[in-house]
Amino acid sequence: MDNILILERLARLEKLLAGHKEVLTFDETCDYTGISRSYLYKLTASRRIPHSKPNGKMIFFEKDKIVKWLLQNKRKSKQDIHEQALEYALKRKLK
Repeated sequence: MDNILILERLARLEKLLAGHKEVLTFDETCDYTGISRSYLYKLTASRRIPHSKPNGKMIFFEKDKIVKWLLQNKRKSKQDIHEQALEYALKRKLK
């Protein structure tokens, strides 16, 4: 039992350490994003996610670009929309 717990903790620590790297491997990107290997492969094959293949075989990802890609198509909260509408109304009223 102890060996299993140690291996699980080690795996979690490895994933945490991968989060501090600037360039991630394919597997590290899967762990970092939670995207399955098959779906990440489809995304790279269709060039829908930023990646590099320096030697034509191994795939690498820049962490900053992955974060930007993950956060694209943001949705505004109701509070954000309300504040934006209020700001717009006040600007129009002052003119």
